[in-house]
Amino acid sequence: MGIREDVFFEGGPHIGDLIINLLIGLTIIGLPLTIGAIVRALWLRYRITNRRISVTGGWQGRDRTDVIYAEIVKIVKVPRGVGLWGDMVLTLRDGSRLELRAVPKFREIYDYINEQVAAKKVGAA
Repeated sequence: MGIREDVFFEGGPHIGDLIINLLIGLTIIGLPLTIGAIVRALWLRYRITNRRISVTGGWQGRDRTDVIYAEIVKIVKVPRGVGLWGDMVLTLRDGSRLELRAVPKFREIYDYINEQVAAKKVGAA
């Protein structure tokens, strides 16, 4: 039997990101942003558990990235959409970065990830 994981958050990007970008898409200049938001709404999914962060995305949701908390060295959050959603960048031990875009409840998720990273650092020491 596998190791049990407690899911903290599972879902896609915030719906406000799609709505705002659809409105921006009414201009010719905003079309690339609108297309990006539609692709995110269709195929981007986040799953945050007590063991890892999984991001499924890419064209038709074919790409999946899993990161365990012990690999995260830095987290940066940026509020968007009047603070209703936000973006996060996770810097990993090897220097690579994982970008989480249009995350709903991003403040709570940021705090949860920080707690998990701190707990893994204490456990590793």
